Amino acid sequence: MGQTTSIKKFNMKKIYLILSVFIATGCGNSQNDSSEEGSSQKDVRLITLDPGHFHSALVQKSMYPDVDSTVHVYAPEGDDLKEHMSLIEQYNTRSDNPTHWNEQIYTGADYFEKMLSEKAGNVVVLAGNNQKKTDYIEKSISAGFNVLADKPMVIDKNSFEVLKKAFETAADKKLVLYDIMTERYEITTMLQREFSLISEVYGTQEKGTAENPAVTKESVHHFYKYVSGNALTRPAWFFDVNQEGEGIVDVTTHLVDLVQWECFPEQVLDYKKDVEMVSARRWTTDITLNQFSAITKQNKFPDYLNKDIVEDSILKVFANGEINYKLKGIHAKVSVKWAYQAPEGTGDTHYSIMRGSKSNLIIRQGAEQQYKPALYIEPVNGKNQDFKNVLTAKLKDIQSKYPGVELKEEDNGWEVIIPEKYKEGHEAHFARVTEKFLEYLKKGNMPEWEVPNMIAKYFTTTAALELAKKGK
Repeated sequence: MGQTTSIKKFNMKKIYLILSVFIATGCGNSQNDSSEEGSSQKDVRLITLDPGHFHSALVQKSMYPDVDSTVHVYAPEGDDLKEHMSLIEQYNTRSDNPTHWNEQIYTGADYFEKMLSEKAGNVVVLAGNNQKKTDYIEKSISAGFNVLADKPMVIDKNSFEVLKKAFETAADKKLVLYDIMTERYEITTMLQREFSLISEVYGTQEKGTAENPAVTKESVHHFYKYVSGNALTRPAWFFDVNQEGEGIVDVTTHLVDLVQWECFPEQVLDYKKDVEMVSARRWTTDITLNQFSAITKQNKFPDYLNKDIVEDSILKVFANGEINYKLKGIHAKVSVKWAYQAPEGTGDTHYSIMRGSKSNLIIRQGAEQQYKPALYIEPVNGKNQDFKNVLTAKLKDIQSKYPGVELKEEDNGWEVIIPEKYKEGHEAHFARVTEKFLEYLKKGNMPEWEVPNMIAKYFTTTAALELAKKGK
């Protein structure tokens, strides 16, 4: 499910003043760049459309050499825009390596039409209300903009059909349409993939069964949390699955992407032939009015949530989901769970296992790991000297790409010891995704597997939602 950030440390009067200045100077087509890099326009000019999720701002937590520092923002007035601008201001004024974004804001009721007609940039960044997102994507692509969109691009079967057409239009117009898959840049996941490619260590990929999948990925999230050092304030619409999407089509997007990316690296997937649904289920997380108020800073539920309220004060949110499916014959299971707040000292967690004929590659993030992800290699037939010799020899291949990675022997196998320099954290991964997008943009195309695999991914999540709603 999406998220929006509250910056408590900022004086809100200052934010209102900043916004008023931006709005006063940013309603036209001005491309003035007052940054340290000079006034010449760069090849890539960003447009932020209707930001309602802190991921919009995280794309701008870093600067990029080929990206113009002037960013045009088109959005309705309201808290979502204020929260976005407070984050941009935080990045611009931080003491360590501050950014220097120059935000030009337009907040008229016709903000979307204005964006399409003014063409003040060539890349639209989208992260916000998912009910609107697919339409934003389709119309932006049709108007000739490249699009970098937060997940999920779609939240139901109908929007999936619209997205397919948007990819066709993007191909015709030679535009780049790409989603923000940050989890590909989590170092434990990257190394899990690397070790799975070493047949002497991993063996061949198991097929698994519905009861014992060959690949399992589980993600646990929390409604009340901190981002960039500050408590989140989520918009009320975040709790409306018609606007945000159910959990089974939201966070699971990352997990389905990783199954594809790890099990079939750089291979083209055809959703019509390669994806087979086995089962899917969904269930709610109960949120009290007090909890809702603590998260949203609103003292009552809005009317559009009445459909999900029981006993006058309990909001039932379909934030949880599980998908069992087969991908090219391999049984996979992905699941997402949401709770109100993590216990003290903990946070969001991730669990992943890939089962090979020679070893299992497991990512754990529990109390034993101090709630930080750790990767383990556990031989299927137990530890022996032959396996240890092979693993030690093949570690050199890993070290050639990731210097400093080592192994620590455990009772059941080995923990992969990863230097701190590779542990960037979730927020830094947005720069990695954006850099990859910019690379594709500069080349004028993406690898042939990216688009069909995005389509396969969203088919999987939306088909699972349809199946889960049938109770099967």
